[in-house]
Amino acid sequence: MYQYTEFDKQFVHQRSRQFRDQLERWQAGKLPEDDFRPLRLQNGWYVQRYAPMLRVAVPYGEIASRQLRVLATIAREYDEPEAAVFKAAMDGQGLLGTTFLPKNCAHFTTRTNVQFNWIPLSKAADVMDLLASVDMHGIQTSGNCIRNTTTDALAGVAVDELIDPRPYAEILRQWTTLHPEFAFLPRKFKIAISGAADDRAATGWHDVGLHMARNEAGEIGFKVFVGGGMGRTPVIGTVIREFLPWNQIMNYIEAIVRVYNEHGRRDNKYKARIKILVKSEGQKYIDDVEEEYRQIMEIDGGPHTVPQAEFDRVAACFVPPVLADIPDADPATLAASLQAQAAEHVAFGRWLQRNVHAHKNAQLRAVTLSFKRPGQSPGDATSEQLIAVADLVDQYSAGEARVTHDQNVLLPWVHASRLFDLWQEAKALGLASANVQLLTDMIACPGGDFCSLANARSLPIAEAITQRYQDLDELDDIGEIDLHISGCINSCGHHHSGHIGILGVDKDGKEWYQVTLGGSDGSDLSGAAVAGKVIGPSFSAAEVPDVIEAVLGTYRDLRESGETFQSTVRRAGLDPFKEAAKTARHKEEAVAAA
Repeated sequence: MYQYTEFDKQFVHQRSRQFRDQLERWQAGKLPEDDFRPLRLQNGWYVQRYAPMLRVAVPYGEIASRQLRVLATIAREYDEPEAAVFKAAMDGQGLLGTTFLPKNCAHFTTRTNVQFNWIPLSKAADVMDLLASVDMHGIQTSGNCIRNTTTDALAGVAVDELIDPRPYAEILRQWTTLHPEFAFLPRKFKIAISGAADDRAATGWHDVGLHMARNEAGEIGFKVFVGGGMGRTPVIGTVIREFLPWNQIMNYIEAIVRVYNEHGRRDNKYKARIKILVKSEGQKYIDDVEEEYRQIMEIDGGPHTVPQAEFDRVAACFVPPVLADIPDADPATLAASLQAQAAEHVAFGRWLQRNVHAHKNAQLRAVTLSFKRPGQSPGDATSEQLIAVADLVDQYSAGEARVTHDQNVLLPWVHASRLFDLWQEAKALGLASANVQLLTDMIACPGGDFCSLANARSLPIAEAITQRYQDLDELDDIGEIDLHISGCINSCGHHHSGHIGILGVDKDGKEWYQVTLGGSDGSDLSGAAVAGKVIGPSFSAAEVPDVIEAVLGTYRDLRESGETFQSTVRRAGLDPFKEAAKTARHKEEAVAAA
């Protein structure tokens, strides 16, 4: 993990003190609300449906056990709504008879950040001080600026990795933080980097997507995509550079964002993302970027060229840790031992298959702790769970974990000889569900239960589907499938990229849901990144679980040997699934009428 320098530490603490001063002046009436709002947003503080929401930055997903413990403290001591506010929220009518308003917990997001939903603004400065004590903050997790750079949760350990993207992500983090030219862009701006053959970073869906590669001479560089994004207009990024030398990445991104900053629309926030500019301008945008890059290099002298010495300093933070008190072991012997344990303990065997991932080091494995189980919103972690996970991270993964795009936690440095012990402890905590990449390992945004922008609730829908599919044999038979749920068109649940996507919509003041099929994030599980297509009209909350069941039943009827859900949808087309959804809806209507 990257280790903060003294400068880094001073910077974060100074920012915390600055925010405290801003907050106190606002509380005293000396700083107008219109002036305070952008300041709190640039530190990660939103105001949601019932209370403030804090988004904490977890750059490229890496998080230390000591940081998890501070997040647990914040969840336990600060994520507590005022009684009157909580009562008013609970008095709201929940879908399916349920309202999800968890408190004293953290929420893992699809961009590997962490959110809290109930911290009063009066306590915000104390929370920022706590975060700063473990090198954390909320800087640029909101606002029209360059946000958290993300990458693959398996970065540095994946067997298909070509180049470790983490040093490059860290260099970009440092460069973009409070970049004066890019603090007030037309809209928010997101960057993702993939260093593996399998694009697990979903780079095609980002404002800038970077694929690490080597040219014919063996030199390291980037294939550059620009203009991807979800929301009202889902667009896959366009390749604008086949190969960019690694040390020019900041100069080139400066050109990309500078052209966007100059020409991006500011008159309409729905058309202000860079994807709209790239789509409307086409080759002209690419030509403008190349010309801006030429001037940066030839006239300005390439001021942001990354020195080799600086790269080496940062990269030195990302070497594999030394695992204490674990002797070297023959990989074949380890594999045989695991096979014997799996034969004796069927549940352990399932967990090995679904939650344990191969590693560059044949003696090690990466392990996903699943935060998807009945009665708990996808990606939520209680203060008790955060403490327990921190203990597991210290004991089994050299003090390091990763927040994943799928709203789980990954331990990247687990010795194979300790997997059985880890499984037993994770099972006791309810974090060993063998469902990774299966239907119930779904992505869901907080939706209307928290978010003031949402048209509908996401969490009760997620719970209803989770409750219906608890048979692991059935889940295994359905196979690997991505289910993504968003409460509104802003797509925080990434419904566009789900093999099955569910989108909450407003219809005459009531909550309804569109269902899409065939989307993908660009990983080898999904194929090329593509937006799902809507099947049929919108459905009521009560109809959605039956529609999902009908869609999956149709898949199981139509699939050919070895086919996944995604490949069956592509081969068979949408029509049989549309008919199944329509039949399910009519069935629900008949039951309601009876």
